[in-house]
Amino acid sequence: MIFHSKIHGEIEYDEKNIVDFLKSIPGFDEDLRKFIVVDLKGMEPFKLLQSLEDDKVGLVVVSPFDFCDKYEVDLSQNIIKELDIKESKDVMLLTTVTLNSDPKKITTNLRAPIIMNISNRLGKQIILNNEDYAIKHPLIKE
Repeated sequence: MIFHSKIHGEIEYDEKNIVDFLKSIPGFDEDLRKFIVVDLKGMEPFKLLQSLEDDKVGLVVVSPFDFCDKYEVDLSQNIIKELDIKESKDVMLLTTVTLNSDPKKITTNLRAPIIMNISNRLGKQIILNNEDYAIKHPLIKE
């Protein structure tokens, strides 16, 4: 399938790349619930979380485990039930990235990860109460 993003151009994706969010991602229109997750070719490990309902809405995301060795998220039973998670291998966890022309100022939001069940393609962004995780965690340490 092909999607035409206003920012990223033509994006090829499969049905398995579609994620249905139970609620809109905070800060976006409440109607935006269908997204695709695709690799940003040549920019690995970054991925794109692109709305299928608004061609202007897309977020650069990354696995926090690639940048933060001690990152850990304990999912509540409510989240596990909401996303119908049966096994930990079915969970994909991503964090949003704030880009900057200065690579040392590129950050990721460790406080509000996006949790996805890749087996049933359900997703939800959660807010952690852990003060150790910054909203603007630098991806490159000095």
